Amino acid sequence: MEAMEELSQLSESIRQAASLLADDDPSDDTAPRRPSTFLNAVVLGNVGSGKSAVLNSLIGHPVLPTGENGATRAPIVVDLQREPGLSTKSIVLQIDSKSQQVSASALRHSLQDRLSKSVSGRGRSDEILLKLRTSTAPPLKLIDLPGLDQRAVDDSMINDYAGHNDAILLVVIPAVQAAEVASSRAIRLAKDIDPDGSRTIGILSKIDQADGDAKTIACVQALLLNKGPKNLPDIEWVALVGQSVAIASAQSGSVGSENSLETAWQAEAETLKSILTGAPHSKLGRVSLVSTIAKQIRKRMKVRLPNLLTGLQGKSQMVQAELARLGESMVQSPEGTRAVALELCREFEDKFLAHITSGEGSGWKIVASFEGKFPDRIKQLPLDRHFDLNNVKRIVLEADGYQPYLISPEKGLRSLIKIVLDMAKEPSRLCVDEVHRVLLDIVNASANATPGLGRYPPFKREVVAIASNALDSFKSDAKKMVVALVDMERAFVPAQHFIRLVQRRMERQRREDEMKNRPSKKGQESEQSVTNRASSPQTKSEQAGGSSKPTKEKPSPDKDTKEGPNLQVAGPAGEITAGLPFEEKRKN
Repeated sequence: MEAMEELSQLSESIRQAASLLADDDPSDDTAPRRPSTFLNAVVLGNVGSGKSAVLNSLIGHPVLPTGENGATRAPIVVDLQREPGLSTKSIVLQIDSKSQQVSASALRHSLQDRLSKSVSGRGRSDEILLKLRTSTAPPLKLIDLPGLDQRAVDDSMINDYAGHNDAILLVVIPAVQAAEVASSRAIRLAKDIDPDGSRTIGILSKIDQADGDAKTIACVQALLLNKGPKNLPDIEWVALVGQSVAIASAQSGSVGSENSLETAWQAEAETLKSILTGAPHSKLGRVSLVSTIAKQIRKRMKVRLPNLLTGLQGKSQMVQAELARLGESMVQSPEGTRAVALELCREFEDKFLAHITSGEGSGWKIVASFEGKFPDRIKQLPLDRHFDLNNVKRIVLEADGYQPYLISPEKGLRSLIKIVLDMAKEPSRLCVDEVHRVLLDIVNASANATPGLGRYPPFKREVVAIASNALDSFKSDAKKMVVALVDMERAFVPAQHFIRLVQRRMERQRREDEMKNRPSKKGQESEQSVTNRASSPQTKSEQAGGSSKPTKEKPSPDKDTKEGPNLQVAGPAGEITAGLPFEEKRKN
């Protein structure tokens, strides 16, 4: 168990190193942590192979349901934390930030009820997560998957928990199937996920049920001695008793001492030794299983450490180059640190202003908010309903009350102005919120586009946080300002504004009427010219002849003449000849 504690500390150190390589701050508790899978153990096997029983043996309590009615139908993740101060019979269930002491039977029945309600067959069941603190379990995260022969299990589920990470694969094979182990689907899946077998452990369960079957016992001992089939991957094997005799002994009333679990585990190992007489003792029992898991975790860490150390060395060289560029004496003094910080802030400010002034990135959205969305929201306001004639009459009457207005309904008009302009406040506030969101995006984009800030992740987060807090403060001030501007507009448009509108409209109508009734100057001039031309010839003839206009002679109705029709024409000198026959007119 002490080896597992050391591996737990080493796993946390590796996680912190990986965070440093990813430019994360390992000391920041609020930042999302990169999960470490070195201490994960995923169990693979068919239904009834004893997977849950193996995990119960590791936990030290019969927490997981076993048997036909307790078949695992959904992934169960048990996150274990070892707390030596607890008694061997205590289990503390942690839910969020609260802790509650529970019994193993209560947990088992609760899990069995949830599993019975899980969807079997098509579809994927939800994961069940348990966080337990106990003094009997190693600090591992145990993952109990449904049986591989169930339809609910597919390769994607297995890859989610066991693929592309460092989780230990626990392949559980019943002892009675030891002869056909090479054809097991669990073995084939483990070989596909872990070709070199560096993180796979084979577990032969239910050895007590194979007692007396010489062939089966011989196959089990051959696997434990690494003398199995040639096509079998080279993995470590451990043998366990079936439904954990150790747990049954620890939970019985006859055993009440604190070291009862250790005694029961020793009894399990002795039982296995009596059955598997030719097997190595280091591969028998629960204690051997914990040691083998620790060994495989250590191997896996050794595989990962060279790449991790190479990455850290490269990161160190980058830091040294940065120190040389900035000047070692410069960054070792408070003044130098402030100078570097101010330089980075200026770079960030330049990037931010570039987004705002040139529309780079999301900068164009600010203009779109003012010129596009804000006018659209104003147009969507129900102004027609408020300026409807009946509504205006109602507001005027309600505002003036029993005392009628003498010249104009100023009080009613003021009320109408207030109602309509107050409607513009909400679109103005929404415009401020939208611009605030765009500015927050620009802050993050500017921080990511500033090369210097990328070299100092904590300082980069601090700059973004300060800028975001400033924008939050500006947003509240901007909302107050736009409301004040609307109120100013309301005060700037008094009731007399509408009176002047009516007066200007009436004056314009009067001018239009005058223009219609009065003929145009050009028309008057043309009429005058026609009158002058018509009157000038007659005046000349009267002056020359000195006589008046001849009277028209009416022809006798009974006189048959062949003269043409009477015509009235103007002569060559402009005289008017009227009533003369055509012949006489020609003679003249």
